[in-house]
Amino acid sequence: MDNSEMEGLLIELITNAGEARSCAMQALYTARENKWQEVDECLRQAKQAVREAHKIQTRLIGMDEGEGKVKVTLITVHAQDHLMNALLCLDLAEEIIVLRKEIAVSQ
Repeated sequence: MDNSEMEGLLIELITNAGEARSCAMQALYTARENKWQEVDECLRQAKQAVREAHKIQTRLIGMDEGEGKVKVTLITVHAQDHLMNALLCLDLAEEIIVLRKEIAVSQ
């Protein structure tokens, strides 16, 4: 894989991770309004974007084979950072939404 193809793959990973984070945050904002069907749709979209990003990450790991075959550049680290932040954001959003639902139901 040449540098251009690798950069394209990393940009795709960053884009999917960014989409996942944005959807997770939108789910949180929507939960404030108790619009649970919209919240569920935002979370579904976030999870789909994470799956797509994770597929790319898995592909990169497979290409590397644990032997340093994939050159680690700033954009590679940036892409990994975006994915990890998206995963954390999604996990926290899901937990916060559960709490918001519990509060909404108890009122």
